[in-house]
Amino acid sequence: MQAIGATALSPSVAPAAAVPGMGAEGRDTPKLCMGASAAHLDEGSLRRVTQLGVGHVVMGGPPIPWEESEIRSRMDRLQAVGLKLANMMMVGFPNTIYGRSGRDAEIEKILQSIRAAGRAGLPVIEYNFYAHRIVEGYFEEPGRGGAGMTSFDYSKVKDLPPLPDEGAHNLEEMWANVTYFLKAVVPVAQESGVRLALHPNDPPAPISRGSGQIMGSVEGWKRLVDIVPSTANGITFDCGVTREMGHDPVEVCRYFGAKDRINHVHFRNVRVRIPREKYTEVFPDEGEVNMFAVMKELVRQKYPRVILPEHPRVLDADREQPGNGSYTGWVFNVAYARAMFQAAMAS
Repeated sequence: MQAIGATALSPSVAPAAAVPGMGAEGRDTPKLCMGASAAHLDEGSLRRVTQLGVGHVVMGGPPIPWEESEIRSRMDRLQAVGLKLANMMMVGFPNTIYGRSGRDAEIEKILQSIRAAGRAGLPVIEYNFYAHRIVEGYFEEPGRGGAGMTSFDYSKVKDLPPLPDEGAHNLEEMWANVTYFLKAVVPVAQESGVRLALHPNDPPAPISRGSGQIMGSVEGWKRLVDIVPSTANGITFDCGVTREMGHDPVEVCRYFGAKDRINHVHFRNVRVRIPREKYTEVFPDEGEVNMFAVMKELVRQKYPRVILPEHPRVLDADREQPGNGSYTGWVFNVAYARAMFQAAMAS
């Protein structure tokens, strides 16, 4: 979330206890989360999260190598208002991604970070492995009532050339690079009690400025988790991306859940015109993903980690309030996901 928060003035309050019989979150159930940033861990910003009954947050991590003291500091500030840090995103290792000189030094920083996370009790580290993320294909289009939707059209960007600092990397080169990375880091993650979650390519375009997309297909996801057989080597299951690629999110969720490789979940909806190439991200209640069926499958699996109801739509209430970020859009997404969760628990 862009600054959870502008301001709020009363004492900190922990998330309200769930009403008995209404599908409470527990040890063996999914848990809703929201995004936060290290720059907005003040009481007022965090109060906006707790008011929605959300008990977990995810955020970007500091530059690598991470220090245990920094992780604990963030966790302590969240715990003071009854929130838990569920996941941090790790970035900053381009030589590893591109297979360049210097990747071993980067991997050593990653290993230090994983060990620090384990000592601090951080359960999940999320990361990306893009040669290039072709966000140039995104554009905004109006949805219901003029709300801002995010669309993607590969035909507008498929011929863009490689960037000089990235170059072009074929698919097998990218697989070799991620294999080298996983064989180095997964054993340490497993020893440290930390799960890794690789986010799928989003957009999942076939080629991104000349480079292959290892996580741009379900077949790629399956290949990834088999490189190093460990629950520490998992994915961020994104039901929206799954549908963007033309697959049934429930079936894909069931496959990876059976292997216990879903280490984080993104919960959103889309309308697809051409799989992988042309689609629109929409409100969670109006797309092609059966969101209730996805939530029921996660509940059936007893998936115990967090679900992020991400990518809120752009609403006038947020446009009209400087500093509000996309908070109203988040409220809609969280409320919808909470209803899906409670209905799934009762079904």
